[in-house]
Amino acid sequence: MKRQIFTADHEAFRGTVRTFLAKEVTPHYARWERDGIVPREAWRAAGRQGLLGLAVPEEYGGGGTTDFRYSAVLTEEFTRAGAAGLAVGLHNDIIGPYLTGLATEEQKRRWLPGFCTGEIITAIAMTEPGAGSDLQGIRTAAEDRGDHWLLNGSKTFISNGILADLVVVVARTTPEGGAKGLSLLVVERGMAGFERGRNLDKIGQKAQDTAELFFHDVRVPKENLLGELHGGFAHLMTNLAQERMNIAVAGIAAAEHLLEITTAYVKEREAFGRPLAKLQHIRFEIAEMATECAVTRAFLDRCITDHAAGTLDAVHASMAKWWATELQKRVADRCLQLHGGYGYMSEYPVAKAFTDGRIQTIYGGTTEIMKEIIGRSLLS
Repeated sequence: MKRQIFTADHEAFRGTVRTFLAKEVTPHYARWERDGIVPREAWRAAGRQGLLGLAVPEEYGGGGTTDFRYSAVLTEEFTRAGAAGLAVGLHNDIIGPYLTGLATEEQKRRWLPGFCTGEIITAIAMTEPGAGSDLQGIRTAAEDRGDHWLLNGSKTFISNGILADLVVVVARTTPEGGAKGLSLLVVERGMAGFERGRNLDKIGQKAQDTAELFFHDVRVPKENLLGELHGGFAHLMTNLAQERMNIAVAGIAAAEHLLEITTAYVKEREAFGRPLAKLQHIRFEIAEMATECAVTRAFLDRCITDHAAGTLDAVHASMAKWWATELQKRVADRCLQLHGGYGYMSEYPVAKAFTDGRIQTIYGGTTEIMKEIIGRSLLS
């Protein structure tokens, strides 16, 4: 089925993204994976190409568009290229809304120009060793010391944790914390007491730096409070829908790409003197995955359209995230199986997609949390 949601401008942007990936990312990506990190110059190159800060107003150096379809194009193409290490989706779609929606005018002028050029790389620090999806369990705390906050605690599994120049930290600003006692504090590179742990060794997304962060009596200026004091929980809930949509868009794009390369493989690969595609079981497998992808694509494109129009709710974003990422996981497993022994070899794209994509059902809220959100909306 031909997709109906994109205009000629969106497709022209898609061409720009593909050119950027072919020139600035794909030739270097194997080295980045060996190094476990993307060089800062790649971020600056993305900034020069206009791929950072799509939704940031033009007066601060951004693209000036709130049309989520451009972000969807960017996510789809980076997913097809297997280039999760250069985490532009995290930067643009997850952290960007906090800065554009909550920052004061002074903060915007201080941070957004660098955000758009790639000189300022960002991260958001929610997860802790003892608190993942449950924000009520956050223990990192900030004490009001008059002209600054004194921040203590630790975070883990923080994407962009090594490279980040600006980290939005979720911290307790009341003793009880919870829904009415969390705030967002911006910690900047070089602040005394802010330390980074090791670059964590993951099973996939090897080029994407993921780290532990430590805060030991970090003096965070009062002007680095982002949004309302004690309003962090509400701010997080407001922006989670877009984060989950970004992950869902990557999920269906990955499933479709895996289906595409596996279909080509079974047409060429022979067993018992004929192509695998001649075997009924193989045809049934391909038919099932193609149908599941087509149905999911229809739902996701409706969600993309609704989100671009500002009408997508948190429940449908949770549905999209759950369904698309679980489909991605199933398709990756089945496609690897159809590749046989070659599917287990790291140099085959299907093997890399299998390990890179496994995190999709976990971060941004696990599948189980998505089901809980949906269930509560229907039964409460």
